[in-house]
Amino acid sequence: MKFNPTLVALGVLVGAAVIVAAFQLGQQGGSDAPVAKQKPAAASAPATQQKAQRDVALFPDAADGPRFSHFRVGNRNVKSIYADGQYVWVGTSGGVIRYDTELDDYQLFNNKNAGLLSNGIFHISRLDHRMAIGTYGGGLALFDPEADTWQIINIPQGLADQFVYDVMKLANGDVWIATWSGANLVRGGDFDNPDAWQTFTVENTNGGLPNPWVYGVEEGANGDIWLATEAGLALYRDNQWTNWQHEEGLGADYEIVKNAIQFKSDPGQASMHHSRQKEEQGLQNVNVAYNPNYVISMQVQQDGTVWAGTWGAGLARFKDGEWTNYTSFDGLPANHIFMLYLDPQENLWIGTSKGLARFDRASETFSVKTMNDGLYAENVFSMTNGRAGDLWIGSYGGVAHIEQGWGQ
Repeated sequence: MKFNPTLVALGVLVGAAVIVAAFQLGQQGGSDAPVAKQKPAAASAPATQQKAQRDVALFPDAADGPRFSHFRVGNRNVKSIYADGQYVWVGTSGGVIRYDTELDDYQLFNNKNAGLLSNGIFHISRLDHRMAIGTYGGGLALFDPEADTWQIINIPQGLADQFVYDVMKLANGDVWIATWSGANLVRGGDFDNPDAWQTFTVENTNGGLPNPWVYGVEEGANGDIWLATEAGLALYRDNQWTNWQHEEGLGADYEIVKNAIQFKSDPGQASMHHSRQKEEQGLQNVNVAYNPNYVISMQVQQDGTVWAGTWGAGLARFKDGEWTNYTSFDGLPANHIFMLYLDPQENLWIGTSKGLARFDRASETFSVKTMNDGLYAENVFSMTNGRAGDLWIGSYGGVAHIEQGWGQ
């Protein structure tokens, strides 16, 4: 299939130079078709390179502002994005897109034309010579771009669950995998050796891993392993487990943020899982989207500082054994923290339901970016840096490429 370029109608931003390119990435059709009026798309094509075409709008009277491009992916979330040399890998709820920044073309990989078992993509990263792709219900896919081969790692191979949310390789070669039924450790990254696999669950850690739904895993100082779960933050150190919940300081109190909660629906009414979780965590009287123990996103800095993004309770920092919580009252755009990203300079970026924030370590304040600054949408799920220091930011419906002008 081909890109269908559509010039995005944007008002001239005061003091901003805008270069806008809106073009379709991924499949069209069905309920996932883009709402923008475009020429009819061709039928789905194999994962071969397709040429991108750009429509560009330039407002030269505001030459000191940001330059950005927009890439559309239809009615899909971009939960993961990873820059790897000249390529940017985009993980959507409709498959994986590999965009070639030099040739300005792309490949689409999905369960019809590649080795993926599921088109829902949670995670993309490089794992040695292969790309690690964590999927929604299709296990872990390992793709070798040079050999054009796929290997699927799933429950028969030792994976704790077919829902894979994060993958991390340690300095010693071990690989950790975050799933929705616990966490896996694969010693030496030897996926084909059954003896290399170990699974950590709530049961076999005696509650040290406080919840089976693990959303993130990061390596800390001195080999520490930090895990983000739906019931708090966990630490695995020297074969021992420790965890922290709201009662220890994780997340802002409900009384502080209740008037700022954006999502008013009660997750406990949507599923038995969340209903049981609310009861276990003493949240029966909360009927909006708030759970301070629900750690959606996490990052660990080189000095050992741990950052945890919560579901409605803001951003939590764990440093030198003490918790500090930041909310919209401290300058965050919102209290639902979908994404945390550390750039090469260890600046912390916070993706929320109402925009992107950057934390200033000296002043402990936040600078906020919204659609007026070039974001594709206000919700921010993923982020990466390109080779030239440019930024790629994933949202619902598309990706923003911030080429310059943010001054980061």
